[in-house]
Amino acid sequence: MSLKNERRSRSRGEAKRVLVVDDEADIRELLDLTLARMGLQADCAGSLAEARRLLAGNSYQLCLTDMRLPDGEGLELVRHIADTVADLPVAVITAHGSAENAVSALKAGAFDYIAKPVSLDQLRGMVKSALELPGSDSTGGTEGMVDMGGLLGESAAIEQVRRLIDRVARSQAPVHVTGESGSGKELAARLIHTLGARRDHAFVPVNCGAIPESLMESEFFGYRKGAFTGAADDRDGFFHVADGGTLFLDEVAELPLTMQVKLLRAIQEKRVRKVGATAEEAVDVRVICATHQDLKALVEQGRFRQDLFYRLNVIELRMPALRECRDDIPMLARYILERLARAADLLPPLLTDRAFKALQSYPFPGNVRELENVLERALALMAGDHIDVDDLNLAPSQLPGIAASAAGSLQDHLDQVERQAILDALRQSNNNRTAAARLLGVTFRSLRYRMARLGMND
Repeated sequence: MSLKNERRSRSRGEAKRVLVVDDEADIRELLDLTLARMGLQADCAGSLAEARRLLAGNSYQLCLTDMRLPDGEGLELVRHIADTVADLPVAVITAHGSAENAVSALKAGAFDYIAKPVSLDQLRGMVKSALELPGSDSTGGTEGMVDMGGLLGESAAIEQVRRLIDRVARSQAPVHVTGESGSGKELAARLIHTLGARRDHAFVPVNCGAIPESLMESEFFGYRKGAFTGAADDRDGFFHVADGGTLFLDEVAELPLTMQVKLLRAIQEKRVRKVGATAEEAVDVRVICATHQDLKALVEQGRFRQDLFYRLNVIELRMPALRECRDDIPMLARYILERLARAADLLPPLLTDRAFKALQSYPFPGNVRELENVLERALALMAGDHIDVDDLNLAPSQLPGIAASAAGSLQDHLDQVERQAILDALRQSNNNRTAAARLLGVTFRSLRYRMARLGMND
């Protein structure tokens, strides 16, 4: 069947439409034919101006664009679409080995990229992923925020994280999740996976700090039978297991430099070679990494490769510390207690007002994970049907700057700490209360109430 006949055969159907932008006629023809065989309708443009004209008059479910166009850069089109048709996924076609262009496109909002010469298998996989994205079948915006699972809280900091996760889930760009230990980095990674096009495939979490250096290559890339002593059978690595899904590299800063080089190549080329094999295999994996360390500082110290950092840090998602979301602690505490009590086949106990105040005053260096440990211990040791301050076992000496002997004046000290924190935030924001509330991780209304309680409104 000729290309024209193929177009005619599906012109009356409800085929999804794809905009193809490339200045090379043979590439446009190849992409058009490939998309037609997938049951998709393609409109082709040879320039940036023509692409903008087609976008203004038509609705599309996907855009494929070359990075170099006769009248501009594909990056301009990516930004134009991000500003005007935010729910339209864009994939860019880059020259082979042009990693900087690919990273720039992903940072500008591209869904994914593919290198020339175009691999039709990779192209089909990318198109299928794009068309499965939430909202990609519609011609308008998304219908409200998606379900965020266990990411609880109403503070400004958590709301900001939710919004970013919702946006990031629609792309294939690598994500670097930062935050203190216990702040929920893996939860964020799982949400990005669950809300994205890869949700029906595997989510593979890997603790990079728990793998011996001598086993890293075989664990990540797999091995062939007989590759080394003990290799009795072929075995797939993490990349193979995560093929089509998401590979979550927790504590990525723990990777040795030799492994960082191999990881960079695997991410750039989207191909891996098993230990003992002679040929590489294509893998389709989205990489999300996390660490509580400062990767930029490690790069400056020569302990982390700069090129790998830029490849992983396309989108940075910072998880706030629990002390930045103090107003969310009562909600989190109730949720955790209900879950723990249900698992132990108990009725969930009530927390007294004093217990709530103590939890909100405690710095929680271990964040949500520490809060859960505190409540689990209190549930196991409580004497009655409610949890009070003593059951929490939060000694005054554990609070910043408080000695055990000062327990009698605890509230006065806490008021002083809170007042100083508000003053510092106001100073940093040039007395802009809205900005100060954002720095403190509370709502504007909550900040106004706290200032009134502390006599600070004057």
